Order: sequence, then C-alpha cells, then structure tokens
Amino acid sequence: MTSAKILVPDMGDFKDVEVIEVLVKEGQQVKKNDSLITLESDKSSVEVPSTHEGMIEKINIKVGNKVNQGDLILSLKSENKTEEKKVTVNKDKKIERKVEDKKSEEIKKKKEIIPTAPTSQGGTKSASPKVRKFARELGANVLEISGSQRAGRVSEEDVKNFIRSQVAVSGGRVEKKIHKEEYSHEEFGEIELKDIPRVKKLSGPQLVRSWTEIPHVTQHEEIDITEMEQFRSSLYDYYSGEMIKVTPLAFISKALVSALKTFPNFNASIDPIHNKIIYKKYFHLGFAVDTPHGLMVPKVRNVDQMSIKEIGEALKKTSKLCRELKIDKKEFFGGSMTISSLGGIGGTFFTPIINPPEVAILGIGKSFDKLVRLKGKITSRKILPISLSYDHRIIDGAEGARFCVYLSECLGKDFAFKLAV
Repeated sequence: MTSAKILVPDMGDFKDVEVIEVLVKEGQQVKKNDSLITLESDKSSVEVPSTHEGMIEKINIKVGNKVNQGDLILSLKSENKTEEKKVTVNKDKKIERKVEDKKSEEIKKKKEIIPTAPTSQGGTKSASPKVRKFARELGANVLEISGSQRAGRVSEEDVKNFIRSQVAVSGGRVEKKIHKEEYSHEEFGEIELKDIPRVKKLSGPQLVRSWTEIPHVTQHEEIDITEMEQFRSSLYDYYSGEMIKVTPLAFISKALVSALKTFPNFNASIDPIHNKIIYKKYFHLGFAVDTPHGLMVPKVRNVDQMSIKEIGEALKKTSKLCRELKIDKKEFFGGSMTISSLGGIGGTFFTPIINPPEVAILGIGKSFDKLVRLKGKITSRKILPISLSYDHRIIDGAEGARFCVYLSECLGKDFAFKLAV
C-alpha cells in the first residue's frame, strides 16, 4: 500500500477559490476520475476529480475554505500497480495490448465527459456543476434526485420535478417544504444534538397547518378587572370560614362561554369538503397546559354547566393528568375555543396560533396595575391584557372588536358578580 496526495490542479488565473461541496468522506473507496470536491468562483463552478484510485485516509479541507493551485485536498491509500509491461517479440500480443490500451483511453474520456459524485450507497451519480449549484440554491441534495438523462444524469428539469414532488399543494396551501442550510451549525462553534420531544413532534404539524391554512387576525385589548379581582380575593367558605382560592382563569372561562353564546361564529368550524360552517351547540374549552413534555391543549367539557369553583377544580385535575401523561388522547379534540394563558409566567400581548379546526383562540397576559383617570380622579386599576386571534374567513374585524368589548364587560364591574352564580 502506498499513500497518494491529491492536490488542487492548475485553474488558470483563478485564486482563492471557495470549496462549496465535499463529495466524499474519510474511509470511502474512490476510483480514478471520481469527483472529490466542487469549487466555485465568481464565473463558474467546477468539480475536481481524483487522480488516483484507493481509500480516502484524511480530508484536509472543508466547505467554505479558500484554496489555490497545489493545496492539499486529501490523502488516500492505494495499491501498488506495475505500470511497466513486459516487452515481447510476439507481434500478435503487441497488437492485442494496443487494442486494450485504446479501450482504456476511451473509458477514461467518457468519465471525464460525465462528471460524477458519490451517492449515499457508495456508487456514483451524474450531474454537471451548474445543475449541482442549481440544486443547492433550491435546498435539494442532488444525490437524492433521480436523473432522466443518459446514464442517470441529473438535469435542471429533474431538480425542478424533485422540488415539486417534495412540496404537496392542496387547495392552494403548501404542506411541506424542504430547506437545507448552506453551512452546518457546527462550523461556527460547539453544538449539542438532542431529540425533539415527542409532544412537540406531534404538535408541530398541527401548528404548521394552522399557520399556512388559516388567515390569522389578532386584536389586543386591555380589560379592567379591578372589581373581579376584589371579588375573587374575598371568596370564602361559609361553613369553615376558610378562603376559597379560585384562579382568574376560571372567571375568564365563564366569561368566554357567555361571549361564545352571544357570538356563535366563534364557536364554529369550517367544513372544507362541503364548504359549510359547522356551528357547535356545546361549550368545550381548550386550555394550553405547560408540561415538562411540551405544550398540551386538553379540553374541559361542558364549561357552561359548571360554577366558577367547579371550573377551577376541573382545570387543576386536567393539568395534573397532562403532566403525568395519563390523559386520554380524545380529550385533545372536539373543542369550542382555546385559552392560552401566560399570566403565571409574564408578558403582556402576543399572537396565539389558532388550534384547528377551531376558528379562534384567546391569549391571556400577566395582569398589571395602571393609573387611569376615573370620575375626574387619578386611580390605580388592575388591567388584564388579552390577545384574540381569529380566522378571518369566518370572523371579520368588526365582530372581533365587538367580541373583545363584550368580554371586557363580562369581566368588568357590571358583570363580575353574575359570573360567579
């Protein structure tokens, strides 16, 4: 075994040419004229072939490096092959050897005409530097593309067809798009790889579906909940005399049910197959629960039939089941509308993403004190920031604004006490 070094060949006037692709890896077996790297200048891109056959021992460059003529690309181990041929006086053998040499030269010329790159199976795939660059710009890996040209050669049209096949379009919406970063993250520093949590893997496609299918509109409102908070903090048990702790979310849920009854478009879903609106007569609210496993959105059924205290207890029970992964899968479906509360963490306004097939979601921020002018006097009031996102195909801006105003009234001075009934 001998060690051979592959150097950057003479490229004319080109200097400091960038390496845009490394087509091989250490330990791989390559043949003479197999493409090793792709270089790209301002004018063109070109593949550098191997001048020897053997196994790659060490690669000395990587994507992004600038190289010049004579720079070391890689080293490989190759077997010794005797170049010398025995001289014979037999004329017939000389002629036979010449024929074999001629065939060998023809094969080499064909390899030079069709530049190749290693595939994931260790074979080769034909594609010109121009086509490879075109594929990279579209975020595609040329090794995954089936070539329609002679000897499986990949053309620009093959790249376009591959991209189309990876993007499913249904009803004018894009469901999948492949994107490949031009440079890997580890090239810029230390990284750590971890698996995506199972819950986030399951919720990811649902979020993409929501954002790509639904025309979101988000309206923000500040609700004065001073009287509601005073009432909530004054609740106590008549028999034991102990204070009753009820989360503000229970009051908000009760107010939301009242709003859904007044604005039925918010308690609906779109039937895209029959092009109809489905109006729900039930009131099952979804609640975004933050768990160690990821965000879950279970439903609390028939909230309209519960008291404030019962809603609070149901929320605690459902959240506990989610954190322990004991909740039934069916409880994540069949909702009227979802509440996403960040009040316990912080923040004010945000843009919550609708949970399809629902058509609206209510975002709750952290309440804060605000000085306002009331009856000619400056006073401090407790303010609750809300963010309402809705499907603009069913709900228009005016109805969204009315919904926010109604919700403000339900949680305000005039309605706070009625909600507790």
